[in-house]
Amino acid sequence: MREILGRRRRTRSALLDAALTCAERWHWPVLPGAGMRTRPSCLGLRRDRDGSCTCLLPECVVPGAHPEDPGLLAATSDPRMVRWWWTNRPDAPIVLATGTAVSAVSLPAVSGRRALRLFDLLGVRVGPVTATPTRLTLLVAPYSMEELGELLHEHDWVPSSLRYHGRGGYVVLPPSEVGAGRVRWERPPPEAPGGGAPWLPTVTAVVDALVEASRLAPDGTRLAY
Repeated sequence: MREILGRRRRTRSALLDAALTCAERWHWPVLPGAGMRTRPSCLGLRRDRDGSCTCLLPECVVPGAHPEDPGLLAATSDPRMVRWWWTNRPDAPIVLATGTAVSAVSLPAVSGRRALRLFDLLGVRVGPVTATPTRLTLLVAPYSMEELGELLHEHDWVPSSLRYHGRGGYVVLPPSEVGAGRVRWERPPPEAPGGGAPWLPTVTAVVDALVEASRLAPDGTRLAY
């Protein structure tokens, strides 16, 4: 039991530290996500996640991995608010509100890793990349819907499995645990001079390769973390 409690405390401490890093050092707006429901184990010594979201929607497509209370508009980079949130909800996933300080593009894990190999082969620099067992998310500099529309218009076909997280959107950051599993860094944020926010590529630099890498991967409309 001591080992279980120690692991839980380390996870909670890591979530708070990561949320504070985003808010205080990088000035990224964050808020606590919905999280996963728990139930007592058979021995009553610990609580196991039962795989369902606290929002209680029976068909929640992203269990635990979305804002609930507070809503997305509450996202902030104020470290005092962040510390208060994760002190009261230490297991809450870290939700990053996209569109102001950072945006993102996500795609299925198979095509995402194919895209990363292509970037490495071509010498294209990428920024932070998060991963769950099912999807990869590339963090990029903020972009407008007009800019994105012009880029996608150049392609004859765009996979519906590609998701664009701009203004009004969000992604979940490590080391959160959501319905699909633990969120981790596939490519950790590079150290920035003076400890500032990590460098981010433009969406222009990555979208063509992401579309191409998705051509051979199963397409789909279900957004799954």
